[in-house]
Amino acid sequence: MGSFSLMHWVIVLLVVMLLFGGGRISGLMGDVAKGIKSFKKGMADDEDDVVPTKPATRIEGHRVPEQDAPTATEEKTKA
Repeated sequence: MGSFSLMHWVIVLLVVMLLFGGGRISGLMGDVAKGIKSFKKGMADDEDDVVPTKPATRIEGHRVPEQDAPTATEEKTKA
């Protein structure tokens, strides 16, 4: 009862072919293939569009000056 014999599958295939027709099934498979190809092409195009970013240059052992922190000369001129 769990599996069908070969004869059952042949009958099911014939019924499907009568309902949908051979041309309609092949056209549907062609549309699926076109969709897969366009998906792969789109994924390849996305990888090409990515612009690699340049890593920030930093010298080890040196502090990067703060942009918002006042410098010593600014503090003297305000006083």
